[in-house]
Amino acid sequence: MMRRCLPAFLLLGVTAFATVPFGATVHAASQAAVDDIAAQIRIQGFACEKPLRAVKDKRRSRADHEVWVLKCSNATYRFSRYPDMAAKVEVLQ
Repeated sequence: MMRRCLPAFLLLGVTAFATVPFGATVHAASQAAVDDIAAQIRIQGFACEKPLRAVKDKRRSRADHEVWVLKCSNATYRFSRYPDMAAKVEVLQ
């Protein structure tokens, strides 16, 4: 019985995945990163009036150490963090 249902489940999964535009899922994920990093920067006492974008700095990032550049309407920050530690925030502009 399960063998007959498997193709139907696969077709349903592919159809559901294909109906969501790829750009929409990428945009939602990137906006979540922007909001998360902006919130962490604010918690540490920095002003970020309107977060515009966050870009991961691949050259400075490591497996256990992420580095991001956050562009806000009032400033630009370099945000680096290790797991379970406070982030290091540098004002770039």
